[in-house]
Amino acid sequence: MILKSKLKYAASLMLTVLLTAGTASAASLTGESRDALHQLTAQNRAAAKVSSRARAVLVFPNVVKAGFMVGAQEGTGILFVHGHPNGRYRTVAASYGFQAGVQKYGYALFFMNQKAVDWINNTRGWEIGTGPSVVLVDKGMARSFTSDTLHSGIYAFTFDQRGLMAGLGVQGSKITRID
Repeated sequence: MILKSKLKYAASLMLTVLLTAGTASAASLTGESRDALHQLTAQNRAAAKVSSRARAVLVFPNVVKAGFMVGAQEGTGILFVHGHPNGRYRTVAASYGFQAGVQKYGYALFFMNQKAVDWINNTRGWEIGTGPSVVLVDKGMARSFTSDTLHSGIYAFTFDQRGLMAGLGVQGSKITRID
């Protein structure tokens, strides 16, 4: 009975956090996304290398993840093709298991070839891990990253993590174009 009430509380807390995260206007979201991408590439040499070769970049500057046993995350972002905004997208995910906390972070997906760009443009909604291979570049991999190691269609970088939440990943995130 106590567990059931905690789960209900956790679900209402997650909904409150995610709904109050708000959706930014297209112009402010574009500015936030562009600023986040500039900050990421300025602070992460591997991201800068990947960015210089990418055909497109999908940037989610503020993703909110909340959970207690059951978790959810949500965020909106902008797809940039050759530096120009080319659509707004939403990322959502749900999870369950031992987890507790609230966290905000951002992530960027770098599309390295035309096949990957065509795939995102022709798919209404997709889940990371079900289409072209996505390589999550963590701090350890970023240290040994060179232009010779670029072999994947899509690279993912997380950044600007704030808050406390066990476990962070983009695998299983559903991404949908919203305009």
